[in-house]
Amino acid sequence: MAQNIISANLQAFTRRGLVRDRTANDECGGFVARLRINTPSLRQLVMNLSGGNQQKVLLARWLMKNSEILIIDEPTRGVDVGAKNEIYEFIRQMAKDGTSIIAISSELPELLILCDRIMVMCQGRKTGELLHGDATEEKLMHLCAGIPLEEEAARGASDAAFRVGGAT
Repeated sequence: MAQNIISANLQAFTRRGLVRDRTANDECGGFVARLRINTPSLRQLVMNLSGGNQQKVLLARWLMKNSEILIIDEPTRGVDVGAKNEIYEFIRQMAKDGTSIIAISSELPELLILCDRIMVMCQGRKTGELLHGDATEEKLMHLCAGIPLEEEAARGASDAAFRVGGAT
């Protein structure tokens, strides 16, 4: 697990081509505690961890780079609800601490939880963009289907007029 976590930042943990195990283990131990990775030791194989802990190991790997921008693609796929909430909490804290995060997800509730702004694409084209306060699953589904919100609003208004007209 420790080798996996340091792999994106290996130069910081090597001297004369050898990994400085004590330094690497100290840094990795900090990330294990911070991300609440449930593991018996830093020597544990990542494939033997639960899905949520595997995702946390990947987060630790890229957090160790201390980048200004982090791109996460399906950050909680295959993860149980408890681990999802921990990952969401950690991602939100990173954003509060100044890391710019680009989240890519097919899970609409995940986007509504994580994002300040959501851009939707359909067949390689941008179909719309919503701010957190304006975003709903329904609006996102329309945009995912390639229906611009203005067109949907106009269609809804004409349907409402038709229903009202038909009722009188």
